[in-house]
Amino acid sequence: FLLLGLTAMEKKLAEYKCSTNEAIQLKLVRFPEDLEDDNTTFNPEYSHQVFGDDEVAFGYKGLKILLYYIAGNLSTLFRIEYTSKVNEKFDCVEADDIESKIREIIPPGFCTNTDDFVSLLEKEVNFKPFGMLLHTYSVHNEEAGEDITYQIYKADMTCPGFQEYHERLQTFLMWFIETASFIDIDDERWNYFLVFEKYNKDGATLFATVGYMTVYNYYVYPDKTRPRVSQMLILPPFQGEGHGAQLLETVHRYYMSSPTVLDITAEDPSDNYVKLRDFVLVKLCQDLLCFSPEKLMQGFSQEMVMEAQQKLKINKQHTRRVYEILRLRATDMGDAEQSRSYRLDVKRRLIGPYKKKQRELAKMRRCLRPEELTNQLNQIDLNMQHEQLEESFQQLVSDYRRVLERLAQA
Repeated sequence: FLLLGLTAMEKKLAEYKCSTNEAIQLKLVRFPEDLEDDNTTFNPEYSHQVFGDDEVAFGYKGLKILLYYIAGNLSTLFRIEYTSKVNEKFDCVEADDIESKIREIIPPGFCTNTDDFVSLLEKEVNFKPFGMLLHTYSVHNEEAGEDITYQIYKADMTCPGFQEYHERLQTFLMWFIETASFIDIDDERWNYFLVFEKYNKDGATLFATVGYMTVYNYYVYPDKTRPRVSQMLILPPFQGEGHGAQLLETVHRYYMSSPTVLDITAEDPSDNYVKLRDFVLVKLCQDLLCFSPEKLMQGFSQEMVMEAQQKLKINKQHTRRVYEILRLRATDMGDAEQSRSYRLDVKRRLIGPYKKKQRELAKMRRCLRPEELTNQLNQIDLNMQHEQLEESFQQLVSDYRRVLERLAQA
């Protein structure tokens, strides 16, 4: 009887579990009617940093966690709605305290009712981008049937109102970057690059936030810096329109003009970021003399490393990838000799880590007992190495081809 009671109870409680990725509804609001329009809603990709690894909120049915932002200055509306909630008196369990979890990541000063939010929306016409304009570009929008103008700005914490704006902006990291963390804004070595869309409302020009990038300027002895891209996010409604590439290229161009910058790196880059970077760097490098087809066919050279670093602030490791992508474009893979030469060239780089392992093994041989050594050796089977190598090579070539396809369309 007890068991039956338990499963019935468990079933009942299971009805009060909600996926937080579905419950959280985000919006970037330009017009009052956006509030009622489901098409303007988007959901997080991640919510584990706020709601735990299973990304579940307990204690509610029909849960909605509304986080609506005014498109430009990101003033926030935060509300929780649900159809029913577990009751401590009857169910002897407590519902999750969702409000305090969300309050931990969104700055104070948000609205809790729609009327206050809509009245803030009317003041949005006064919002202007922060900092210094670096780049303007336009993208043709099929739906609107017109070109839309975008601008990229560089800002810092001395811009009036920027600190508060940045606190609201960085909350999006929690929902879209798997390992996001907030940065220490008191450190003056941070640079902020922001993308805005210009749009019209009742005859006025307004600005909407599209995305941003933070870059940390590391000191390199004796008198240089090495900017490192820390976070980059294009907000979901704007993804897939080429803004990431515009932003990264603009940031490269900004640092290119600085004699004290050595090269640009990235902290723990995601696969998507690497693909984006490949495209942008190849686009920047393809016209350098050192990457002419004749020189590409002669192999990777110190000249490429020097020129890419001096002119474009690209480091050696990234220059090597650019070389491999451009060489693939210059190679006739249908020609057995050219194809073999390309394959060997790339695999020679890929085998580097294996070779390192081999050297470590040789060291171990000198100091390990035979039975310990056998264990170590079993982990590295040569046939497997060749298979892995071939697999890595094929994967790279398919990634490289995608970059070249995108380049052909650019």
